[in-house]
Amino acid sequence: MKFENTEVYGFKRALKGMRNPLESWHKNDTVEENGKVVIGENDLDLAQRLIKSGSEHRKFMRQIFVSVDITGPLYWWKEFDTYKVGTTANSTSTMHKLASTPITAECFEIDDYNSELDYDGTKLGDVIDKHIEFLESMRVKYLETKDKAYWKELIRWLPSAWQQTRTVTMTYENLLAMCSKGQRRFHKLTEWSKSFIDWARTLPYAQELIFPDETE
Repeated sequence: MKFENTEVYGFKRALKGMRNPLESWHKNDTVEENGKVVIGENDLDLAQRLIKSGSEHRKFMRQIFVSVDITGPLYWWKEFDTYKVGTTANSTSTMHKLASTPITAECFEIDDYNSELDYDGTKLGDVIDKHIEFLESMRVKYLETKDKAYWKELIRWLPSAWQQTRTVTMTYENLLAMCSKGQRRFHKLTEWSKSFIDWARTLPYAQELIFPDETE
């Protein structure tokens, strides 16, 4: 998987706004230095207390936004799509662009792919290679004939390991939920438990705001 063009914004406004209920703006000590937001001790203390108090108290987390280009397999996107509230994704089009470039192994998620895996004397790599050849032949045949029947079979038998890129926006509240122990932090798919979690840890103040249970 790939995570590219990550942008995080809204920290200053969110941390100022979290003080609105008690009108404690005079304690707001978050500043921007050289284009980088530095959360002050007062704000960080309040933010972490609000996080522990529950979602109805940590509304400021919904006002810290993240935008990122994620390239991942369809089987991973299927699980990501369960997070509908507060997330938006704009994807590349498999329907429109699938036939535009050659189909090779690099088009699929193969980070931990074991082509030598054996079952009943058959190597997994041999089966997958033949399937990719079949997909490419359908693509070429469709381009040659413009017969949509070939395109339909190409779509029908496309494996869920096919990689798709989406530009995603979400909030720190979304990330807090996704990265929790009960959700994706220890998921059996390494695309979650390693790739996504490792990326989330690179975000500003991730340890304090997204993984606060690890600092308790």
